[in-house]
Amino acid sequence: MVYNIGIFGATGKVGTELIKVLYHRKYPIKNLRLFASEKSAGNVIDTPGGEIKVENADNADFRGIDIAFFAISGEWSKKFTKKAVKENCTVIDNSSAFRYDKNVPLVIPEINSHTIKDNKLIANPNCTTAIAILPLNVIYKNFGIKKIIMSSYQAASGAGAKGMEELENSTRDYLNGNPVMPKAFQHSIAFNLIPQIDIFMENGYTKEEMKVVWETRKILECEKIDISATCVRIPTFRAHAMAVTVETEQEIDLDDYRNLLNEAAGINLVDNPQKSLYPMPITSTGIYNVEVGRIRHSNIFGKNGVDFFVCGDQLLKGAALNAVQIAEALL
Repeated sequence: MVYNIGIFGATGKVGTELIKVLYHRKYPIKNLRLFASEKSAGNVIDTPGGEIKVENADNADFRGIDIAFFAISGEWSKKFTKKAVKENCTVIDNSSAFRYDKNVPLVIPEINSHTIKDNKLIANPNCTTAIAILPLNVIYKNFGIKKIIMSSYQAASGAGAKGMEELENSTRDYLNGNPVMPKAFQHSIAFNLIPQIDIFMENGYTKEEMKVVWETRKILECEKIDISATCVRIPTFRAHAMAVTVETEQEIDLDDYRNLLNEAAGINLVDNPQKSLYPMPITSTGIYNVEVGRIRHSNIFGKNGVDFFVCGDQLLKGAALNAVQIAEALL
């Protein structure tokens, strides 16, 4: 069986990756339609399937589209999802619009594809959650989890094309001695890091940090796990990294954990510190699997705890790849 596919937000960073991943993984496409803002409508995109003219997303007719990938804003998703579902179109939404709706599955296919069932609306998790939760799930299934403490180091591309452009331009301005005028970020990203991603909430955490809490619990189907996250923007172009500490319910044998990671889908074990081999953004960029390493017992929780470092391409596993994997689960 082949499918009529629509990509909404096709000219953005995630949309561009969706096109690449669909063809690279040989998804059975009958017809591909590309949609974007009115400003981009009429442009022609060269895809592996040929040249395709971009349509205006605001005027979309969902009749005949089997699967729609939404990679625009949450407000746009809220406005058009009902219209798409009414036309029997399955929506895979990359925004945060429906992630916390108890009736909408939030899916990492390696973990909880069973929740898709007959749902016509499926939410794609936040990029930070999607990357960190793969090694966390291995711990949860085999040793149990009491607490998670995480610090993330997130690439400029997490803010889209404008974030990557600002990193490049501000770095050039800084090196040339010119004033750096931030627009995409709260402060200069050149030779700096910013401990704020998204808005601050009443509890002192940012919304990005709370997304990790809400989404991890929902995907693992366990509300009792205590989770604390600090999310930081750093001056790298692509791929997010996280330092994670976990308190486990049972004692965790590190060799057992490494063996389980080796067997787990979506994970590359990169854990040989003596040879300076560990996860890094530069080695995980453009790679489907996430890298996990720096594995050691926690100094705080002892044998009932583990520390590890994980890196993953947030435009792939954190967005486009995971969305395509959800579509594959529908086959």
